[in-house]
Amino acid sequence: MKGNILLAACMLFSFATFAQNDTLTEEHERVITLPEAIALARIQSVDAAVALNELKTAYWEYRTFRADLLPEINLAGTLPNYNKSYSRYQNSDGSYSFVRNNTLGLAGTLSVDQNLWFTGGKLSLASSLEYIQQLGSGGEKRFMSVPVSLELTQPIFGVNNLKWNRRIEPVKYAEAKARFITATEEVTMKTITYFFNLLLAKEALNTARQNKMNSDRLYEVAIAKRKMGQISENDLLQLNLNALQGKADVTEAESNLNANMFRLRSFLGLSEDENLTPVLPESAPDMKMEYNLVLNKALERNSFAQNVRRRQLQADYDVAIARGNLRSIDLFASVGYTGQNRSLSSVYQELLDNQIVQVGVKIPILDWGKRRGKVRVAESNREVILSRIRQEQMDFNQNIYLLVANFNNQSQQLGIAQEADGIAEKRYKTSVETFMIGQISTLDLNDAQNSKDEARQKHISELYYYWYYFYQIRSLTLWDFERNSELEVDFEDVVRG
Repeated sequence: MKGNILLAACMLFSFATFAQNDTLTEEHERVITLPEAIALARIQSVDAAVALNELKTAYWEYRTFRADLLPEINLAGTLPNYNKSYSRYQNSDGSYSFVRNNTLGLAGTLSVDQNLWFTGGKLSLASSLEYIQQLGSGGEKRFMSVPVSLELTQPIFGVNNLKWNRRIEPVKYAEAKARFITATEEVTMKTITYFFNLLLAKEALNTARQNKMNSDRLYEVAIAKRKMGQISENDLLQLNLNALQGKADVTEAESNLNANMFRLRSFLGLSEDENLTPVLPESAPDMKMEYNLVLNKALERNSFAQNVRRRQLQADYDVAIARGNLRSIDLFASVGYTGQNRSLSSVYQELLDNQIVQVGVKIPILDWGKRRGKVRVAESNREVILSRIRQEQMDFNQNIYLLVANFNNQSQQLGIAQEADGIAEKRYKTSVETFMIGQISTLDLNDAQNSKDEARQKHISELYYYWYYFYQIRSLTLWDFERNSELEVDFEDVVRG
């Protein structure tokens, strides 16, 4: 009995020494928590950078669309136009001759242009000045001015692109904003996966080291007990195999740890010198999700809802374009004043009326049904898109239902795994003490050890799934259920930051 007590004391002292040395080796490592990893990923990860640039692209596309609705001031001109050439000229008797041109010309037009979204036309207020001088001996110079003219360009019966853009572009930008928040939450989900993979690898390495130490110490104890005839040769050999397997498990766990640490470091954009030590989250919020609430938030805020609306509008727009191409009638009207003279000051005094009205018509008489066919194709494509949207909406609702059910079940699974982890740890310690006094076999001890390792891994895995489901629901609803508030982003600040 005294020999058993002495062996147990030696074993416990060795365990304590190993734990102390293990702690000392990790003091210089960077300890990182899950919230810290998430914060780094949202700033430094490649995925976050891609999401930001996609948002910037959508932002400037929307700004460009808004600019199309505002008036523009344009200056156009030729400065200068030098022409020294020969051109054909028909004489009064019908014969032709060639005359020499040797002129210098300048021309400029200043206009204020406004797109009319309600009609699809364009209204312009313009002023222009043109100057031409014949070069050489006896050359003259002339000025021509249009002090003010009002021009209207208006398509008739065609599709009004601006009007459709006013309906589509805001929905498109709203979709991009919702998609950016979703992408940010997806970065969080990736971070959780890499973080818990590293955490599992770290726990596996600690477990492998602890098991190796236990196996070595138990083998040493078994050698002493075998000399005293307290265990069989078979048990001694089994413990020897356990010690050898412990070494192999440590090597494999170290390789797995390095691989998972590299993935997390790479994703977070950290230096290879960083030796990360993940911290197991102590607790998770105890909450239940309601399916109807989650579904309503998802349908209201998720980019999927905006995507559906945009695709419906785009399909209707394609049909409108095809119908508008059945015929084409364009109206151009211009009213204003024109003056010409040899001097610049006089060109604005003697003004004449200037009116232009043009109606261009293009109506196919016989195209063998080509344009009608394009309308039918566009209508068929619209029906296909609407059918796909209906199926996607059903799948979306079903995925929300399953996700909410998984999350609600996961809270219970996590509680069970946490309790099982504590029980398995106590059982293993009891089994070690019982083995020391010879009341259980090595098979029972191995079973207790395996149960302890599996329970620990199960606890961490269930904690991972809990957080993964939680942030997956956030990414679909764009809603923080812990604080009961929407996920907000200052998009102007993000884009310009």
